[in-house]
Amino acid sequence: MLVRKAQEKKRARPTFSACREREREKALSLMAILGHLKPSILPSLSNGASAFPGCKHFVSYGLNSFIQVSPRTFLYGKNDVRTSQEVLSATTNKSASTDVVKEKDLDKTSEELYMSGNAIRQRFLEFYASRGHKVLPSASLVPDDPTVLLTIAGMLQFKPIFLGRASRQVARATTAQRCIRTNDVENVGRTSRHHTFFEMLGNFSFGDYFKREAIHWAWELSVKEFMLPAERLWISVFKEDDEAFNIWHDEVGVPKERIKRMGEDDNFWTSGPTGPCGPCSEIYYDFYPERGYANADLGDDSRFIEFYNLVFMEFNKTEAGTLEPLLQKNIDTGLGLERMARILQKVPNNYETDLIYPIIERASELANISYMESDDRTKSHLKVIGDHMRAVVFLISDGVLPSNIGRGYVVRRLIRRAVRTGRLLGIRGDGKGNMEGAFLPVIAEIAIQLATDIDPYVSERSTCILEEIVREEQRFVQTLERGEKLLDQLLRIALSSANENGNRRACLSGKDLFLLYDTYGFPVEITAEAAEECGVSIDMEGFELEMENQRRQSQAAHNVVKLSVGNIVADDSKGIQHTEFLGYETLHALATVEGLMLNGNPVVEVSEGNEVDILLDRTPFYAESGGQVADHGFLYVPVSEDDRGKGTVEIKDVQKSPGNVFIHKGVIKDGTVKVGSKVDATVDSSLRQRAKVHHTATHLLQAALKNVIGPDTSQAGSLVDFDRLRFDFNFHRPLSDHEIMEVEVLVNRWIGDAAHLQTKVMALQDAKNAGAIAMFGEKYEDQVRVVAVPGISMELCGGTHVSNTSEIRGFKVIAEQGIASGIRRIEAVAGEAFIDYVNVRDNLMRNLCTILKVKAEDVPKRVQSLMEELRAARGEVSTLHAQIATYKASAIASRVSSIGSSKIRLLVEYVDDLDNDSLKTAAEYLINTLRDPAAIVLGSFAGEGKVSLVAAFSPQVVSRGIEAGKFIGNIAKMCGGGGGGSPSFAQAGGRKPENLKEALEKARTELIEALSTNAS
Repeated sequence: MLVRKAQEKKRARPTFSACREREREKALSLMAILGHLKPSILPSLSNGASAFPGCKHFVSYGLNSFIQVSPRTFLYGKNDVRTSQEVLSATTNKSASTDVVKEKDLDKTSEELYMSGNAIRQRFLEFYASRGHKVLPSASLVPDDPTVLLTIAGMLQFKPIFLGRASRQVARATTAQRCIRTNDVENVGRTSRHHTFFEMLGNFSFGDYFKREAIHWAWELSVKEFMLPAERLWISVFKEDDEAFNIWHDEVGVPKERIKRMGEDDNFWTSGPTGPCGPCSEIYYDFYPERGYANADLGDDSRFIEFYNLVFMEFNKTEAGTLEPLLQKNIDTGLGLERMARILQKVPNNYETDLIYPIIERASELANISYMESDDRTKSHLKVIGDHMRAVVFLISDGVLPSNIGRGYVVRRLIRRAVRTGRLLGIRGDGKGNMEGAFLPVIAEIAIQLATDIDPYVSERSTCILEEIVREEQRFVQTLERGEKLLDQLLRIALSSANENGNRRACLSGKDLFLLYDTYGFPVEITAEAAEECGVSIDMEGFELEMENQRRQSQAAHNVVKLSVGNIVADDSKGIQHTEFLGYETLHALATVEGLMLNGNPVVEVSEGNEVDILLDRTPFYAESGGQVADHGFLYVPVSEDDRGKGTVEIKDVQKSPGNVFIHKGVIKDGTVKVGSKVDATVDSSLRQRAKVHHTATHLLQAALKNVIGPDTSQAGSLVDFDRLRFDFNFHRPLSDHEIMEVEVLVNRWIGDAAHLQTKVMALQDAKNAGAIAMFGEKYEDQVRVVAVPGISMELCGGTHVSNTSEIRGFKVIAEQGIASGIRRIEAVAGEAFIDYVNVRDNLMRNLCTILKVKAEDVPKRVQSLMEELRAARGEVSTLHAQIATYKASAIASRVSSIGSSKIRLLVEYVDDLDNDSLKTAAEYLINTLRDPAAIVLGSFAGEGKVSLVAAFSPQVVSRGIEAGKFIGNIAKMCGGGGGGSPSFAQAGGRKPENLKEALEKARTELIEALSTNAS
């Protein structure tokens, strides 16, 4: 098969064990040369015995793995890593004649040779921490930003600060940010540097230092901390940025020949059509300095790699296209961890660094091949698996589960690419003897181990991650083989058709692409790759048309973070500070109007009848966040004991800007509101209580789910409303009725326990250490609020809650359903909403009892009886319809005509008043009654404005190349519809009954022509 040619093409190469032995010998020789081991002990190592504990396992890991091992670490088997100090300690009880390596010599040699990815990350963060930068954690891969699907850059979490929408908490920050980009996924494995998942190390200044410091520190980090040879570093600057050029040349000392001025496309960063922007400067590493300065092209990937980008955010681009200086100039930088690791570890590409190579090595073992001995195509396949497994592990850890939409489609696509790639390598089974087992989880285990230093939460979620990968791989494999056969067939047809038509290039149609996508789960990108391997193009335009409303685009992330400067600026110079929230303690407060917005524009006064956004210095109103809806209520203005009602604003929504400014959205019912006015802010206490009840019930629901279906389930979203709650969670199947009942029993038991809630503000890490559950994707400050129901639940939560669980009164699940692959949703009611729900259903039951004239407990039995009577009556009606259809069919059978010398019997007729099923019955009766060969086409009105068509062809007619499905589908188009079926029997419909007569005449004419030609 074409799509499996990589599997069928058996390359002559050494066995895996033979390659390993060869690598082991190379490692021994290298270690002897380096002085790590004395030649006198090499024979004992070769024989499997060593005075150096674990060295046998270390050496057997091979030359490449030796280079990959972190400084001062040795491998004791694949999963056991020990420091050199531990190794030395382990030898202290050996005899005095034992040769051991001095730690200081080992350290010196290791540092000269190698720096691990983890060490690079740590050194970067420590370097900038020592220069006054706050080390902040990586943000989630799911950004708190509607303009992007995934976190694609290190600066994304600071976007509100760069926009001026949020006040800076620190002047300087540094991060190691996890990122995902899939816009150029087709380049993964083909180039030395493209990835879907990568880490961006960054240092940021928010109105603090600027170009000079950023440039000097970037150079110092590169040449002193990472000890890169200065003569190998080249610089690019924006062509008009003389300031940066002069700093690099005059102050840092980079020769002019190694500083390239570049254009706007390369070295001017913009956030979009408008917004913050500025020139940038990049540092490149030169792999071949011997080629000299003449005609050097920084875009030459074979010679240069850009590893550090410095963005000088100093302008704001207006709608007119002019550049205005920013009041607060910022620094945004990014150093690619994988790229720096490639440079320092002296490997030919990012994939062979210790950040990715262990994953590739596990894939190689499952495929029974050696990466180092493989050809470029096989290496590319292994790189794809190594890259994609990193991305999949971190995405699932961050709560993104496979689905056909949005972020979930990114995960699904990457998993399916990895599965197909593994099959091309010949991987079958889990490597543990189960040939039907999933292989990706085996590889993912390595990715999870490597993730420990990046995000410890990944290992905590390992069970959930692996289970999700198993499910998705098995789901895909179920249809993969059938899909591969069909794809192979379609590719052969396309190639054959192209050959018949001369030089026209073979192309897969949009319909074929959609069939593979919709029926067999083949992402169109995978089909495109398989087609490209065979020299076949694809009709993407046709595919887009076929997808119509079903199609959810696979473009996962944009390559640009879109920023725009808004009207509300949380800046001290503008006089708008963060809003003090008083709503935990009170529902009533006196406040001052700090700002008014009418139709998006700032004003000083708003009169009756207008919708207005109001900014207060303090408020008891809860702003929508954390899934909880905003408070409703009123603002009374002006505040006076004898003149309270002059102005009234009804508040229907409250939103919170990134700068913690509460925006009260309302309508002025009477009077006027002015900036500086004092107002009496009053929350609707009834609605607040409903929200509190549902929010606390949501916490109890999550605790109950963890008890009933397992502790690995976690929240994937929620809504806390006045009339209900909605809770989304990770789970792979529907809950049974019994499980739902168990959840309800647990929650109601806790409500009855009348437990007092406890709230406390503490450090984020202390809260996590105490076992508090953090909502995935939510961004938390250093100090967090913890809400606990003692012994039951503890969560990080800024929402409002009841004081005692007894206030909830009652809890009832009203719906449970799947909303995406691996995501379930529960809707429930509590408190007053629970009472309302029970009362409504009680009234319904009373009405049913009255109508059915039975007691409540007898309603199910009575309904079942009525349903059985209805089914029986429908059966009788169906039988009568069939009899009528048969009668009408026998009545028109005499109108059959014979075509050609073969006496092919043809009947094309209109039959009145038959629905779809009855028309089918009539056609089946006729095709069975008439002798083969025979062709039947019948049409009828299936109801008001509807047409029904059916075609039945006997075997001899089908053998002449006339297929019922294709034939009736074309005829139905005349009636404004379509249809299809098998070659021998097919049905169709339409919505233009006025064209039925003409359509049947066309069917008769075409069949006579076709049958006459084939019969002659």
